[in-house]
Amino acid sequence: MDTGVDSEVKYIPDEQNAAEAAVKRAAAIVPSARQVKWNCMEFYGFVHFGLYTFDPSREGKAGPEIFNPEKFDPYQWVRAFKAAGMKGLLLTCKHHEGFCLWPSEYTEFSVRNSPWKDGKGDIVKEVSEACHAEGLKFGVYLSPWDMHEKTYGTPEYDVFFKNQLTELCSNYGELFCVWFDGACRSKDKLQDYDWDGYYDIIRRLQPEACISICGPDVRWISEAGNSFSNMMN
Repeated sequence: MDTGVDSEVKYIPDEQNAAEAAVKRAAAIVPSARQVKWNCMEFYGFVHFGLYTFDPSREGKAGPEIFNPEKFDPYQWVRAFKAAGMKGLLLTCKHHEGFCLWPSEYTEFSVRNSPWKDGKGDIVKEVSEACHAEGLKFGVYLSPWDMHEKTYGTPEYDVFFKNQLTELCSNYGELFCVWFDGACRSKDKLQDYDWDGYYDIIRRLQPEACISICGPDVRWISEAGNSFSNMMN
């Protein structure tokens, strides 16, 4: 049917129209419900805890034998956070050194082989339970870079990492955040991370959790408060 319109002619907007179209597209982008909930928290904090707590000069070299926090009291942590007005606590369940604060089934480099509670303790479990009991939101930090794991730098590491991520997303109640650090100071090993695979696990097991930093939900601003201009609102 002849519509009177030449279908081969493409309308090319001028610069003003293109700019207006770009503004309209940007204005149509709105945060997800999980991002809104995260933003309304306003104030939460990290607990950095691991082998480096006991010997920071030997990060990546110390073993589980030095981990023995005899006076560990997760309720003291949680109440201090609440007294400061914080709404959530984010725990470094595994930092770059690779030591796991929970008895992961996929590595021996964890609290299971420490003297703390004769290897029967679980820091992540105790902190998560204290948070939930006291009405504080709980989140997990899991370092993609692992200085200890021998499979790091190979496709097998992605399987290893997904297994650990699944443990954290399955066994410790509701999470408000899963934080992936982008740091990697390894010069001899480079890992091709399966980010989309990691995100799928989180969306399936913890659909309300924001994926932070190396993720689609929350961007990075440095400890000094520095950021790129397109990350500010």
